[in-house]
Amino acid sequence: MDWQNAINDFRGYLKLEKALSDNSVEAYIRDITKLASFSSMIESQPGPAAVKVEELRQFLEWLNSVGLSGRSQARIISGIRAFYRYLLLGEMIEKDPSALLEMPKTERKLPEVLSVGEIDAVISAIDLSTDTGRRNKAIIETLYSAGLRVTELVNLRISDIFFGEGFIRVTGKGDKQRLVPVGSRAKKEIDSYMADRNRMPVGRGFEDILFLNRRGEKLTRIMIFTIVRKLAGKAGINKNVSPHTFRHSFATHLIEGGADLRAVQEMLGHESIITTEIYTHLDREYLRDAIIRFHPRS
Repeated sequence: MDWQNAINDFRGYLKLEKALSDNSVEAYIRDITKLASFSSMIESQPGPAAVKVEELRQFLEWLNSVGLSGRSQARIISGIRAFYRYLLLGEMIEKDPSALLEMPKTERKLPEVLSVGEIDAVISAIDLSTDTGRRNKAIIETLYSAGLRVTELVNLRISDIFFGEGFIRVTGKGDKQRLVPVGSRAKKEIDSYMADRNRMPVGRGFEDILFLNRRGEKLTRIMIFTIVRKLAGKAGINKNVSPHTFRHSFATHLIEGGADLRAVQEMLGHESIITTEIYTHLDREYLRDAIIRFHPRS
């Protein structure tokens, strides 16, 4: 099997069987295409079955030589492993050359987190006398109360809200749905915003979308970033604040409060608990800082 056919088959597998989003699928395909191009330069009869572990190591050395970070290299290795596992399961190869690849050491960068006081300051910076004030307050409360990704927020539908049961239905990566408990404050702000929304004209096709712009259309990701950064600046917060910061803060505050890691994983929509475990590291940093600041022997 040549590279192009193998890559096309892998794309179909990721979309249909793994149910990954288009962005995730294309990220995998870009990485495998890099390997295919590299292999074609050094193999007289290129094809994924001809690749040996030595060639994969040369490929990684090349990635390192062009300045790719350890984190990016690790992501590409994960993609290569997934590709060759697929070929092995489909009996298109007899041996997986990626099995012996070692992951590069990467520094685990802890995400920026806001304190409860800083989140309150951001919310207090919202001017409720403006046309978009109550909407923006509902947006911030929803980001923090439910730990949503930006795409999940802008795609949130009125029909996804089940306040009687205390949940919202979130459609995450790969169109996977989860139910997330929503707090009373977020519920109150969404109800207040709905009074404004019910009086505005709604664009065709956006009747069920919760958060709308002035034209009655769905908000863009860029607009959410702009809203958040303007409010953080207005609140005087000297951190790199983005919509994702509220998701990180949501998870960190739950862990600090003693929430079960599996429950937090479920609410965040993480496939692997390893992804969620970064918030236990944040919690340890919090505990360490507390000891240094308050313990008499520190």
